[in-house]
Amino acid sequence: MSNLKLGLQLGYWGALYPASHVELAQEAERLGYDSVWTAESWGNDCFTPLAWIGAHTSKIRLGTGVAQLSARTPTACAMATLALDHMSNGRMILGLGVSGPQVVEGWYGQPYSKPVSRTREYVDIIRKVLAREAPVTNDGEHYPLPYNGPGAWGMGKPLKPITHPLRADVPIFIGAEGPKNVTQTVEIADGWLPLYYSPYRQEVYADQIAHRKPGFEITAGAIVSINDNLEEALYPVKAMLGFYIGGMGSKQRNFHKELMARMGFADEAEQIQELFFADRRDEAIAMVPTAFADEISLCGPRERIAEKLEDWKKSPVTTLYFHGDVDTLRGMAELAL
Repeated sequence: MSNLKLGLQLGYWGALYPASHVELAQEAERLGYDSVWTAESWGNDCFTPLAWIGAHTSKIRLGTGVAQLSARTPTACAMATLALDHMSNGRMILGLGVSGPQVVEGWYGQPYSKPVSRTREYVDIIRKVLAREAPVTNDGEHYPLPYNGPGAWGMGKPLKPITHPLRADVPIFIGAEGPKNVTQTVEIADGWLPLYYSPYRQEVYADQIAHRKPGFEITAGAIVSINDNLEEALYPVKAMLGFYIGGMGSKQRNFHKELMARMGFADEAEQIQELFFADRRDEAIAMVPTAFADEISLCGPRERIAEKLEDWKKSPVTTLYFHGDVDTLRGMAELAL
């Protein structure tokens, strides 16, 4: 049985900056949480708020959950990572993810092709920067260094970072869903950020994570809702699933829908998407199976959540992270820590 750690997932912002984030991070640190995470979509970036939180805390680890590959080149990502690692005295965790074709092509204006090989190349370059053993070069197809393609002046020069990284081994985690990406994550990364993990369906990922090395971390997200009324507690989970499975992707490809199908709910996933695209969103949410929503979350009365936590502790998950207000943070600390 694992010694399950807790993390605070602050996510990405809505229309305005959430002023409570520093207070929540400080409370999580006081309660003994292991990590705090920030995200980005097509609004705020993830490094800036993490740096601000790092300036107001002293022990809690700082993770990007996740930094989108297409938002910055690998060397720019490595620069932000080594800077934040220095400024936080070695608390940085670099969480990476490819995002999806809607964001990559619609927001960043880049092709989404070959996400698995692109991730490998991206991570390899970051590790070279942080190692600072030699000028960084790369002959891969995605991020050639030096660049000698169309428009090049032919004057590119391999460089080492001017700043000496505090750590060559800053942990790199990858948010991965597809079987090939998860298998590669176990090979090239220090941790995995799964989506919709169920401790009751460990067979879904068993083959992909079977050969993980000692110390490999699995930080899984779950919605936590402490409420004596289970149906009310599960509604935020169903609303999230209805939106992501129904609308976060195109009719042709939706990675969230495909994952739900691999977890045993293919028919329901299809119906959710159909209803969502027909603008029948309330019906799409209602179609989310209670069993699925319940398996990937911690919802209901405190006693029920305490029982479910024992099931998570029996899984390969090393950290459970979630959104929550101060009361939720304190309640989960009492139950898990």
